[in-house]
Amino acid sequence: MSAEVVHVIDDDADVRQSMAFLLTAAGFTVRLHESAVAFLAVLAEARGGCVITDIRMPQMNGLELQRRLDELKAGLPVIVMTGHGDVPLAVEAMKAGAVDFIEKPFDDEVLLSAVRAALARRARESARDARTLEIQGRIKRLSEREREVLDRLVAGKANKVIAFELGISPRTVEIYRANVMTKMQADSLSELVRMALIEDRAP
Repeated sequence: MSAEVVHVIDDDADVRQSMAFLLTAAGFTVRLHESAVAFLAVLAEARGGCVITDIRMPQMNGLELQRRLDELKAGLPVIVMTGHGDVPLAVEAMKAGAVDFIEKPFDDEVLLSAVRAALARRARESARDARTLEIQGRIKRLSEREREVLDRLVAGKANKVIAFELGISPRTVEIYRANVMTKMQADSLSELVRMALIEDRAP
C-alpha cells in the first residue's frame, strides 16, 4: 500500500466508493471526502499524496477548491473530474494549478495513470524543495565576506576584479573562494553557480 494518500472529493457517495475500490485495488491509500469544504476542514492532516475532485459540487466547486489550495500553498497535486460540458471549467482549474483533468465516464487506467503522474510530480517537487532548503542552509553558514565573494563569483567576476572591489589581495580571494566551495559542498564553479541560482529562485 502506498504511503502517499489519494484524497477523493465527490458529493456522490457511489462515485466515492467505486473510486475507493479501484484505487485501493491498485495499491493506493485512499481517503474519501463528501465535499471540498469537508476536505479543507482536515487539510492540516493531509500531508503527502494528491487530490481527485469533481468539478461540480455544492458549497464549493472543484475550481474554487483548486484556487483555495493554491492560496494555502498546500503542495497537493489536483486532478479534476469533469462531466459532459464541464471542460471549460476544468481548463480554468488547470490554469489555476490543477495538474490534470479527466472526463467522466473514464477508463480505469486513465485515472490510475493520472494519479501515478500526479504523485511522481509531487515526489519531484518535494525533492527539489528539500534540495533548496539544504542549499539555503549552507549559504546561511557563510560568513559575510564569503557571501560577498560568492555573489561576485556568481556574477562572473574574476578573482582580480573581486579583490579590487573588496579591497583585498587576489590570494585572499582564492582562500575565500576555496572556503565557499567547501562550505557549499560544490565540486566545481559551475555547480556553485547552479546552487546560488536555486537559492535565488526560492520563494
